[in-house]
Amino acid sequence: MTADDREIRELFGRLMRAWTDNDAVAYGACFTEDSDYVSYDGTRAIGRQAMQNAHDRLFRGVLAGSALVGDLESIRHVAPGVAIVHGTASVLMPWRSKLPKRRLSRQTLVAVRTEHGWLFTALHNGRVRPVQIPAPESLPSRMAQALGHVARRVGVGRAPVGA
Repeated sequence: MTADDREIRELFGRLMRAWTDNDAVAYGACFTEDSDYVSYDGTRAIGRQAMQNAHDRLFRGVLAGSALVGDLESIRHVAPGVAIVHGTASVLMPWRSKLPKRRLSRQTLVAVRTEHGWLFTALHNGRVRPVQIPAPESLPSRMAQALGHVARRVGVGRAPVGA
């Protein structure tokens, strides 16, 4: 493990601790001023202050006393001073002793080396709810193919590529 990887792991750990402490300022300090933050429900906070304000309301409201538990899955350096980080985490509410499976989320974060050390500049959070992809010859696939064919013949739906 490189020194950069250790620093990014520590940053991820600080992120988790700040959430568990319900400390929006410490949570925000893990991000660049111009960060982008996409929550599991698709809402987007542009900039550290907007994300920090939202988490302050959450930590004082519906997520008061919650903990963030999870693991860092991978770090992939894509350019000098830039890394893609994947982790899994779930919010453990104070009245629970075990995480519900349906609450598991996967985060994709972009970490950048700054004059203040490594910080996250983007986070996208999505629930882990894998679906099985139907085989091309399965009934759902054949139905979608047939409906697409009919739609093209009657002129509804998307325009063909290059039209």
